[in-house]
Amino acid sequence: MPPPLPPHDIRVLVIDDHPLFRRGVLQLLASTPHFKTVGEADTGDEGIALALALKPDLILLDLNMKKGLDGIATLQHLQGTELDAKIVILTVSDDPQDLVTAIRAGAEGYLLKDTDPEQMIGHLNEIMFGRTVISDTLTHCLAAALRDDSMKTLRQPSALTEREDNIVRCLAQGLSNKLIARELGIMESTVKVHIRNLLKKLNFHSRLEAAVWAVTQGQR
Repeated sequence: MPPPLPPHDIRVLVIDDHPLFRRGVLQLLASTPHFKTVGEADTGDEGIALALALKPDLILLDLNMKKGLDGIATLQHLQGTELDAKIVILTVSDDPQDLVTAIRAGAEGYLLKDTDPEQMIGHLNEIMFGRTVISDTLTHCLAAALRDDSMKTLRQPSALTEREDNIVRCLAQGLSNKLIARELGIMESTVKVHIRNLLKKLNFHSRLEAAVWAVTQGQR
């Protein structure tokens, strides 16, 4: 079931140093009723300044920008502010290391620039609904990277409480915090606390890492 439409326009900031691609993204967003572009920038530094001034709901961020800060450095800087925006990496790079680095730095999504426009909008809707999304073709890359990482890092599923284990299973199904709360009959704020605790126990940086790991462990 697709996520419901938001009650208000999603305010978007686009940070990308390719003018032609940026223009295409702006046109795509302009043709989608519930998205509203509030700004665009061609460098990380300019993007950060605009983000702090405009306080968008969603930031689409290029990974490899040639001038100034690259995408990861820009993402890390934005994560250090009080902004409440969802940040999505939009890139041509299908390098697993770039993917893992971005997710661990706090990206809410990692989408390839050749994604079908309709699918792109669908992914952005899911992200705004509270899910972390990566391009379908990259899921196996993240899974492989986590398997390699698990060989270096001791992870004990037995360390999880029954509630945390249930939440990991929900993450593996791609459920948002709101849907997990509804599924388990608890408050959404409680879900957030449990996710924070289980990520710490399993030595993960993001819910997506935990979700993919859970799938590889058969915890669905």
